[in-house]
Order: sequence, then C-alpha cells, then structure tokens
Amino acid sequence: MAYFLLEGGAEFNGPMADPDRRGIALAGGFQTPIAILPTAAAPDHNDSRAGRNGRRWFESLGASRVGVVPVTDKPSANNPDFAAQVASARLIYLLGGFPRYLCETLRGSQVWSAALEAHRNGAVVGGSSAGAMVLCEHYYDPYVGKLLQGLDLLENICILPHHNRFGKGSASNLKSLIPHSTLLGIDEQTGIINDGSGGAWTIYGAGVVTIYRGERTEVHMRGAQFRL
Repeated sequence: MAYFLLEGGAEFNGPMADPDRRGIALAGGFQTPIAILPTAAAPDHNDSRAGRNGRRWFESLGASRVGVVPVTDKPSANNPDFAAQVASARLIYLLGGFPRYLCETLRGSQVWSAALEAHRNGAVVGGSSAGAMVLCEHYYDPYVGKLLQGLDLLENICILPHHNRFGKGSASNLKSLIPHSTLLGIDEQTGIINDGSGGAWTIYGAGVVTIYRGERTEVHMRGAQFRL
C-alpha cells in the first residue's frame, strides 16, 4: 500500500515523534533510507539549515540512513544523481517553506518522477506544511493569495496547514472556490497517515484535524481515524 505522512507544521520536535516514528516503521524501520528534500526553503536561503534540522530530527528518532537531497532549483531537480537517491529511498519527506516554488521546481522533474516511482513501489511520501500542501490536487499559496494546481497525488483534497494558528482563515474562501473538494485543516505539531483499515487516516501528535466537506465541518482528535 502507498502511504502518506502529512503534517501541519512546527515539525521536528516533541509530539511530532509519534507520526514520524510511525512513518519510519511503515517505510521499513530504522535502517530504511530516508530522503529529505529542502526545496521549499530555498527561496530564502534556508534550505541547508532546514535540511540539517530534518536530518538531526530523524536520526534522533533512531533512523540511521538519513540523507538530505539538495534540490533547490530546476537544474538540481533534474540531476540524475539526486533522482537516484530519491528512487532508492523508502521515506521521502518534503520540508516546509514556499509552496509554489516547491511545486513548480518538482513538477515534471527527474527527481519527482523518481519519487512517484518509489511511491508506487511502496515508499512513504510526505511532508510538513508546504511539503504536504503540494501533494494535493489543489493548494492555496498565502504568499500570492491564489489557489493553484498541486502535484495531484491526493485527488480532490486541499490541505490547510497551521490550522490552529492561521490556516483556518482560508477555509471560507476556499470552500467557495473548490466547493466539491475536501478541505483538510491540520493543526501544528499534528500529522496524519493513511495506515488504518481500508486506508482510513489516523491522527498523531498534539492537535486536531478539521475537515470541511461542503457545508459540513468535522473535528477529529488525536488517536481518531477518519476517511476521505
């Protein structure tokens, strides 16, 4: 089964050990290769620091084969060596930052093709904030105030990260723009994985998940499962 690890932000600390350890387990355990893509942090030159933070975090959880793949622009996204690193990974994790830059850098690239192939072969694909947003059919870019086309691994879904802080502010507008899509508000320090029976999603971490389906709103607590 193809698993997703989707997180709402404020990653790499405390309660995020729960979803991340679960993601590692589903990927094959502590010896499994993990590839971190810091692409979304490149526009403000934060990619190196963010990548190091990600590596330290996963290693602190017990993972022993964590690599940062320095994809920061279109040329590096088409680097065959980087694509090979991603192809061999069993957990591929996209860091947060600038969602539009992340999406357009990866779209159609060798690295993203490698990630898709790995996912089809059972690798876990996930990320936090922008890294989770772009995996969906649509994402809302707060920097430009526009609804944009994502990488479409999760059809008819739009993720609102940081929902407990500011993400919920976009919900009303997005419901009118994509009325037939499901909006998924994920709190900070909260992650979801489709590891339940029949593909149900389980909530890990500290917060809650808010689901907007048309005019209905559902709130699910830590430890609960839901279906999309």
